[in-house]
Amino acid sequence: MKEQSETRKRLHATALDAPKSSGVYLWKDESGQVIYVGKAKNLKNRLSSYFTSNRDLKTRILVSRAHTIEYITTDNEYEALLLENTLIKQYGPRYNINLKDGKTYPLIKITNEEFPRVFRTRRLQNDGARYFGPFPNVPAIDAFLEFVKRNYRLRQCKVLKKRKTPCLYYHIGLSSAPCCGKIDAERYAASVNEIALLLEGDTAESIARLEGVMKEAAKSLMFERAARLRDGIAAIRELREQNAVVDLDPEARDYIAWAAEGTMVTFAVLRMRGGRLTGRDLYRVRSLKDEEEILPEFLMAFYTDPADVPPRVFVPNESGLALAERWFAEGLGARTRIEAIAPDAPRPERSAPGDETRRHAAAIAMARFNAKEDAERRLREHGDFPALEELKTLLGLPALPSRIEGFDIAHIGGRLPVASLIAFKDGNPDRKNYRMFRLRTTDGVIDDFASMREVTSRRYSRLMNEGADLPDLLLIDGGIGQVNAVKGVLEALGADIPIVGLAKRDEELYLPGNSTPVTLPRRSDALRLLQRVRDETHRFATTRNQRLRTKENTTLIFESLPGVGPKKAVKLLGRYGSLEGLADALSDGGLAEVAKLAGLSDSASRDLAAAVPALLEERKAERAKRSDSGRPGAGNLDGETAARLAELAELAGNAGFQDDGEGMAAEKAGPYGEQGEGKGGAARKE
Repeated sequence: MKEQSETRKRLHATALDAPKSSGVYLWKDESGQVIYVGKAKNLKNRLSSYFTSNRDLKTRILVSRAHTIEYITTDNEYEALLLENTLIKQYGPRYNINLKDGKTYPLIKITNEEFPRVFRTRRLQNDGARYFGPFPNVPAIDAFLEFVKRNYRLRQCKVLKKRKTPCLYYHIGLSSAPCCGKIDAERYAASVNEIALLLEGDTAESIARLEGVMKEAAKSLMFERAARLRDGIAAIRELREQNAVVDLDPEARDYIAWAAEGTMVTFAVLRMRGGRLTGRDLYRVRSLKDEEEILPEFLMAFYTDPADVPPRVFVPNESGLALAERWFAEGLGARTRIEAIAPDAPRPERSAPGDETRRHAAAIAMARFNAKEDAERRLREHGDFPALEELKTLLGLPALPSRIEGFDIAHIGGRLPVASLIAFKDGNPDRKNYRMFRLRTTDGVIDDFASMREVTSRRYSRLMNEGADLPDLLLIDGGIGQVNAVKGVLEALGADIPIVGLAKRDEELYLPGNSTPVTLPRRSDALRLLQRVRDETHRFATTRNQRLRTKENTTLIFESLPGVGPKKAVKLLGRYGSLEGLADALSDGGLAEVAKLAGLSDSASRDLAAAVPALLEERKAERAKRSDSGRPGAGNLDGETAARLAELAELAGNAGFQDDGEGMAAEKAGPYGEQGEGKGGAARKE
């Protein structure tokens, strides 16, 4: 029973670590056999739902018999649906519906005739016809074919026979009657080619033309025709959604991409056989080679049997391909063509006949996404100890920097300044220990040095007063100026914490008291870890600053008056337009009118009137301060700001300082709280 509980915890942890992208997941039993295949629009949400307390019996049985979970990420839900169908037929999982007739997704067929037909089929034949698909969305196919029937007037009869008079379809506008010579083959072929272009080429031009026709129909009050065109355009867009997991190309091929986290590299190999994605393999290696050298090395290690080498191999760049192809031919005795397809290269606006670049680029992008996700999962599972070891050696630290804290400042022209504190544990984000500070000594001025002094004073005076553990390393987003500013604060507090600064421009490291930066190699594990910490501090600070700006921009100034909430503020705004307008009305004896409009008692209206002049003065002072901070030299501290910054000295020795701990709940009562980010990014009170 205990072993089963541990397995469930491990499976739940895997679900929580899954990405939020679409994909397919596979439940496997203890022997490694696939027992269930499912698809998800959001893998993390779907897998986590299996571990809620109110699941039905069949779900509890599935979880109890599972030993591991694997998942394959896809670019969209469409690909996930196709891949799920392929894997169910490949593995025949016990808990999936597995139809024995091998039914496949439908295709659209354009027959090989002088006057072709266009229809839906599930049979792929070698009859010279053109096939498009497969398409899992049958209603979208039917909507598209209905659109074709009503707008292109192709023949409806299965067998074309010469007639003297046209059939009923011609008279109701659904056929151009090629059987009676009402249309020649050239004009008919032009319509068929346009339909083919909608299915295989770029649709932007055709959709733009159809949207123009739709708008004209609406202007002419032909609403039914406009609605049909609208539905047809929607069906075209749905059918043309990119698909990288199923196609009609029977040639065997592999797509190989990789992602690196320092020396840790993950290769993803997607195997396409018979027009279907039949496997995704992940290979974890360590390598110090540059990207130009790493691919040939992997190819030579991966392909050892000539029988396993497909006719074509696709990779994301051209580095080393000539040598690799020569090795395949001479060393392995296998003939293959290696082609470079950039997954993020600009896609052509229109695909030329036979040009498959879009499809191959989508498959390469899918392989790279899977490799990147696995590389990040490795860090979460095992910790980033190579980077920690390198940091310890590089900075001469007494112990491994298991716990790293990083700071960043965010503001808009000195307004609404906030500081973020993020924590990393063993090289991975420790979100429950994230914190956010509203800065008070630099509100209205631009001074990053003073901001860093304040936030580090508040953070580490509190930790030392509480006797809490200090971090093993402190990362500052900035250069030598910010580092020295923080060093002075820590010395005043008596806190012995190693400090390093990371400057964005050249990714250089700065140590206290040394203006000569340290430059690390681009593939350095230590540099990569510091960049992750720095980028996370920046993300967290910027997100919080944006929330404050949104809140300020959506809060009316009238809400700062006593007894006035959002609804009353809207009424006052509508009647007086501004705080100045309200002040003028009150000065003209309009107190009774204000009280009636806002629904205030006599005493409450008098309190409101008394608060208006003070609020006006506060706004004027804020505007003047903001204007001064925007002029050259405004970053230099004036007497008032210097006086406020003198409070930092008190923070260092003030054992009773507790205004950090108010959390987000205190934000309305006072602006200087310290907040944290718990699971899922939710802020919590410390």
